[in-house]
Formats: sequence, structure tokens, C-alpha cells
Amino acid sequence: MSDKRRKPEWTPENAGSEFAGSVVPGKKAGGNPAPRPRARGSSSPAELVNAVRQGERTALGKAITLVESRAEKHRRDARELLQLLLPFAGKSIRIGITGVPGAGKSTLIERLGLHLAAAGFKIAVLAVDPSSSISSGSILGDKTRMAELARHPNAFIRPSPSGGTLGGVARKTRETIQVCEAAGYDVIIVETIGVGQSEIAVRAMVDFFLLVQITGGGDDLQGIKKGVMELVDAIVVNKADGPNRAQILATRQELESALHFFPPATPGWKPPVTACSAISGEGIPELWQTVRDFTDFTRQKNLFQNRRQEQSLAWMHELIRAEVLDRFYRDPGIAGEIAHLESRIRKGEIQPGAASAMVLAKYWGGEETVD
Repeated sequence: MSDKRRKPEWTPENAGSEFAGSVVPGKKAGGNPAPRPRARGSSSPAELVNAVRQGERTALGKAITLVESRAEKHRRDARELLQLLLPFAGKSIRIGITGVPGAGKSTLIERLGLHLAAAGFKIAVLAVDPSSSISSGSILGDKTRMAELARHPNAFIRPSPSGGTLGGVARKTRETIQVCEAAGYDVIIVETIGVGQSEIAVRAMVDFFLLVQITGGGDDLQGIKKGVMELVDAIVVNKADGPNRAQILATRQELESALHFFPPATPGWKPPVTACSAISGEGIPELWQTVRDFTDFTRQKNLFQNRRQEQSLAWMHELIRAEVLDRFYRDPGIAGEIAHLESRIRKGEIQPGAASAMVLAKYWGGEETVD
């Protein structure tokens, strides 16, 4: 692969191209949206789009911050921004990487990222950090662990706090992917904290899902959950160096045997089990070739775009559920009713099931009452 900058030949067709020229919500066809007053120094969605498309990293950071904001005043701008960016998104390959803590995910991502950046690819790493249960702040350690990659001009690393989100994936990771794609990043890597339901959450937003394993952890299968094995497109055994070399073959064979018991996550694709050393770089080119082979295969079988379409539909329904739940709890009448019923539950005056029925009856109407 040449080290000159160029788009990879496998680049998917623009998934959002059919939306080019579509009407942005709140904007009349053929006209301009009504201007809204802005704070000094802030940028409009249109201004952010132009700056993001021009490769301004500061603008990219601002755009992601806007998308991640939970403030009501930012939601409208975020939706407008994402709609304007849509025609420019969808051209990357999205890779999800998970594995048990200590498997060397961050080191592997840095080595893979440096390999791709040196070849002229633009890499964005969305590293989801666990949040503090007290402050909800992020540890933000991946920029430290990936220090060399963070300095590369072809790389962008965005640590984002999970905020306690189920699955260890930031609440707006999907939208952040779209912003990075519109900024021209060819490969988007989503790293999870590797706990809870993170594997399912990541599988629902990426094209290729990789499980990182290691040897020497006692049980070589390391208690892999059935659900994880059903999701993977490949497994890589990391730390294939030093004293671990002798165990690599046995670990690979055990993992390959385990995969026979599960249907492939991608129809027709047999998940390979490879080995690498994130320290020395051995096996990294082969790992990237596996990703490219997978991308070629899914495109030829019309699976690539179908998966992305299904993921977008599923995400729409997830957003609807989240918004309904949020509005429900923010309703003043409901909040007051819940507070009253919580007091009664603590006193032992009402059973929780009956209390929940009363709250729902108040919201949707009905005669559910308890003496």
C-alpha cells in the first residue's frame, strides 16, 4: 500500500447521497432558515459544517460537543447540524473493538491506527471511557495510552464518558461517527470498556466487530459469554510474543472450535481467528487485511449497506424510546405523582406494582386508583 494520501479502493458508496438537497427541518424549500440569536463566539450549524468539511479539528471538536450535549437549547442545532452533514457521511469503514480489561485493546488500536495513518488513511478513534459514579466525569485515559497516535496528523482521538449509559457506549456515539465521517475520516474505530452489554451496543453501530483475546489468563476462553461469540466477525489473540508464543496455537484452536457452535454474525462469513503483537506490530497488517476482506465480501453480497440501513432504523426506534422516557419523567404532573407515591411506598402503604399502574394511568388517562 502506497504511503501517499488516497481514498481506499473499498470506500463504500455514500449512504446519505440520496438526501443531498433535502429540506432541513425548520427550513423552507428554496429559502433560508429564520436566523436565531446566538451567544458571542458561537457558531451556527451551517458554519460548523463548513469548518468540519475543511478539516478544522477545533470545529470537529465543537461539533461533537454540540451533538453530545443534553441541554435542550442545543438539541435543535444538533439535529440541524447532523442533517446538513448527512450527505457527506457514510464513506468510512466502522470497526468495533471489544475485549476483557487487560487484553491490550488500546495498544492494539494505536498500533493499527499508526499502520493505517502511515498509509495515508485518516483514522478517528472514539474511545468510550467509564464515568465516575459520583461526578459522571470521564477518566479520559485513552489519549494518554495512545499518545503517539494522538500526535499523528492523520488521527483524531475523542475520549467520551459513557455517562453511565447501558453498554458502556457514549449516548451519542452513533452521531459522533457521522460527524467524523463527514470530516473525511476513512476508518472509525469504536473502543468499548468491555463490560456489561457493550458488545451488543457496539455491534449495532459498526460494520466489523472484533474481539480481542489473550492467552495465559487461566481459562484460555476466559469465560467468553455466548452472546459475544454470536456477534464477532473476527477474533484476534493479542500479546503473541515472549512466553505467550507457545500458547498461541492452542488458544487459536480452542477459539476456532468454540466458534463452530454459533451461527456467524454475518451470513456466509466465517470469523477468522488470528494472532498479533500490539507491541511489536507483528500480525497487524494481516488483521487489517481481514477487515478489508470482510468489507469486500459484504459489499459483494449486498450485506454492507443492508446492515447499515437496519442499524439506522433500529437507532431511530431507540431514540424514540429514549425521548418518550425522558419526556415522561420530565412531565411536572408525573414527577409530582411519583414523588408522592415514593413516599407512600417507603411507608408501606402501597405496593410498587399498584403505584406504577397509577402513574401510567395518570399519564395516559384512566381510573386506576388505590385506597
